[in-house]
Amino acid sequence: MIYPVVVYGSPVLRKKAEDINKNYENLPAVISNMWETLHHADGVGLAAPQIGLSIRLFIVDGSVWADDYPELKDFKKTFINANIVEANGETIAQNEGCLSLPTIREEVTRPKRIRITYFDEAFQYHDEVFDDQRARIIQHEYDHIEGKMFVDYLSPLRKRLIKGKLNSVSKGKVNVDYRIKGAF
Repeated sequence: MIYPVVVYGSPVLRKKAEDINKNYENLPAVISNMWETLHHADGVGLAAPQIGLSIRLFIVDGSVWADDYPELKDFKKTFINANIVEANGETIAQNEGCLSLPTIREEVTRPKRIRITYFDEAFQYHDEVFDDQRARIIQHEYDHIEGKMFVDYLSPLRKRLIKGKLNSVSKGKVNVDYRIKGAF
């Protein structure tokens, strides 16, 4: 099942999501449907708040960028109850977009390396270090379970300059190839 993607302006995107356990209702189906939704929308990552669930779950599939970033060739993971315990290294500014902010792309500065703890879809515990594009993708999705969005990193001036676009998204006045849902 393909979920509609929740867009900017919806309160669920601003809530800190809650931990879940392996008995979370229909968890395998939720994860499977998130993968289907992600691929249908041509995204690289999708967090549960983006489908209206305030739980600490996100998925990433960087393989679509493997031509430009070979390290992403097999980078497909599920993160449950993730916690970034360390972010370091130089910071890098790069253009980002988001399924919940369609038509908006902006430069965002993020640390180059992170250490993250999480459970996978089988509820196996992991403590791993990721860098470069993998770290960026994870940080972007992790922000969603923390109630943040990439526009939160923009300067006040930049936010004012894109205010009209943000208002259009929050009203559902955007043209995208996937279903969206919001407070409109």
